[in-house]
Amino acid sequence: MNPSVTQKERIISLDIIRGLALFGILFINVGAYQLLMEGAPMPDMSGINGVIDSLIDIFIEKKFFSIFSFLFGVGFYIFASRAEARGDRPRWRFARRLFALFVIGIIHIFIFWGSILSIYAVIGFLLLPFYSAKVSTISKWLFTIITLHILALLGQMYMPSNAVSSAIFGFLGNDAVAIFIMFLSGFLVAKADWIGHIGAHSQKIKWLLYSTFPFFIGFSLWIWFASQADDQQLQSIIGLGVVPTTYFYLSGLFILLEHKTIAKLLQPIGRVGQMAFTNYLAQSFIGTAIISFMGLEVVSPSDIVVIASITFIIQIIFSVIWFKFFTIGPFEKLWRYMTYGKKVVSKQS
Repeated sequence: MNPSVTQKERIISLDIIRGLALFGILFINVGAYQLLMEGAPMPDMSGINGVIDSLIDIFIEKKFFSIFSFLFGVGFYIFASRAEARGDRPRWRFARRLFALFVIGIIHIFIFWGSILSIYAVIGFLLLPFYSAKVSTISKWLFTIITLHILALLGQMYMPSNAVSSAIFGFLGNDAVAIFIMFLSGFLVAKADWIGHIGAHSQKIKWLLYSTFPFFIGFSLWIWFASQADDQQLQSIIGLGVVPTTYFYLSGLFILLEHKTIAKLLQPIGRVGQMAFTNYLAQSFIGTAIISFMGLEVVSPSDIVVIASITFIIQIIFSVIWFKFFTIGPFEKLWRYMTYGKKVVSKQS
């Protein structure tokens, strides 16, 4: 049994989108690399910093983690279906992969308190019952969960609050539900065989792009005005826009990356995405080191732009060089070993 995925088997657009998602995640995580203690100075949010903070809320906050979550769902189907094709037990093998992710995630929390890995692992177990489900069944589940999630967020914003309703709305409107929505969305798209045949489904993807565009514009304006007014409902408004905005981003990216010239131009970013696990873990180290080198006591939104950009450039250079000598990232190799219990060849032949 050979668990390795060859370069020919890789879907390059997924690597590029995964790399872009990692860049977006940096804009959220960089500010969290330095804990704010009680009595410590707060980041400057005046002038350009306030504008940058609002733009991050509009274009990045929760959206790029959602793209990453979508790709996790895609990855689950690709991994499990290939395991089944080899005669392996797909659910058991993926459960072991999730447990390995959980262990690594717990360790990472001691390095970066905001690590999402262990949470991904726990939520990922909810995908297992859907592996053998029909596409139509998954679609119905997805529509129902999205509807409940949106109603819960609206309920938090506009319904009178009491203990029971607060508990229900808090559960269904939680970010964990949004993560699962995107897990299931990615799994559905992969199972429906869209991922490997984007061109054949281009009309459906374009329809999704056009239909989500008005929502993207509407929520962008709503978030802008809410952020300028210091609206206490800002996070709920951002949460409401996550699903349509993420679908808009993804459909646009998949259509764009069908152009071979653009895909080739963005291939270095694809290298970052090809070892996204390693790069996600490395970001906390690189970002913290840059903050220390810059001597920053607090990290402002303008600092976040600089630090995120420098970190990502470093990761592009490192990833491109790495794949000249190896076929798999170092932590991907560890994760694969924990999944299969055997060594994986990682050097280029």
